[in-house]
Amino acid sequence: MRLAEYSLIALTAVVACGKRDAAHSGDSTVALAASAPHVARAAFGTLPDGGAVEQFTLTNGHGVEVRAISYGAIITLLRTPDRAGTPGDIVFGYDSLGAYVSDKSYFGAVVGRFANRIGHARFTLGGHAYTLAANDGKNTLHGGLRGFNKVLWRGEPFTHGDTVGVTFRYTSPDGEEGYPGTLQAAVSYGLTSTNELVIDYEATSDKPTPVNLSQHSYWNLHGDGKGTILDHQLTIDAAGFTPVDSTLIPTGAVTPVAGTPFDFRTPTAIGARIDAKDTQLRFGRGYDHNWVLDRKGSSGLLHAVRVVDTTSGRTLDIATTEPGLQFYSGNFLDGSIHGKGGVAYPHRSAIVLETQHFPDSPNHAAFPSAILRPGETLRSRTVLTFGVAR
Repeated sequence: MRLAEYSLIALTAVVACGKRDAAHSGDSTVALAASAPHVARAAFGTLPDGGAVEQFTLTNGHGVEVRAISYGAIITLLRTPDRAGTPGDIVFGYDSLGAYVSDKSYFGAVVGRFANRIGHARFTLGGHAYTLAANDGKNTLHGGLRGFNKVLWRGEPFTHGDTVGVTFRYTSPDGEEGYPGTLQAAVSYGLTSTNELVIDYEATSDKPTPVNLSQHSYWNLHGDGKGTILDHQLTIDAAGFTPVDSTLIPTGAVTPVAGTPFDFRTPTAIGARIDAKDTQLRFGRGYDHNWVLDRKGSSGLLHAVRVVDTTSGRTLDIATTEPGLQFYSGNFLDGSIHGKGGVAYPHRSAIVLETQHFPDSPNHAAFPSAILRPGETLRSRTVLTFGVAR
């Protein structure tokens, strides 16, 4: 599934893959005043080096609105209706470009060239040792000092039937942040008429190189700045996870979740076991781990995660072609960051759900390969479906 050996699924077929069966989920679509799907393009400011940043606003006529900017391919707003039909922004972010330039939390960004961590900031490929920037203790995190979250992408809007979207493109030069090969990367956000956000990643390289692209939005289904996520009900379709050392680098093992605080195979409040006496939770200061999704040899788009906010009724389902999911419970948020409208983001007030290849994959031969080679095309899809529980 990693390297372009699956066909891109038509957007009209995403509905069946991206949603739970209606009888299971009890979801319904809350329709606001109907309007035609639309994508708008506008200026969003200028970078210190003079680069012009654009904002693209996607609306689907059912109360869902997505805004994304060409700096970092960042999702700055994602508005969905609650069970009463009242729209609310459910992602963290800022009001200004300058705040995103200064941001160190990866709010809403596409992270790469390699999402997550690479141990000791190094890997060996083809007999050659590569050294990366150590920006997370002795490890590399989310691409290095200037990852894909800190570069200017080229955005182009599109409309396909009832789907509106934007495709961002970026060329990462050979040697950028220590990675080999010139990488041509693209990420597309497509908002459908059935309340899905389809995220497609594509990349090619002229040299073998590790590639792991992911989306790093912080979610709170109550709404931006409205309490913690500890009461959110979470389900992860995974029977195993990859335990980590004290620096959050995988040990190489895959551990069953059964009988541990990491078992989310049935709906469980995020806060139910987050403070349990568990070495892995101590290392992460909560959840900050990779779950091994239940593929059972299957390829293609499979359901991975479901989040339910029983207060607002909002639901989020995630399907992906990726083998892993990093679930981060906002453990390092401490109230010092002020986002939209100056609202402080306190401890565990958002979750991040990164569909991806496993952390430190270049240093673990037993993990699914994250190496992209010349002549191959990386294609990966993640579908976020927004709903309302009855």
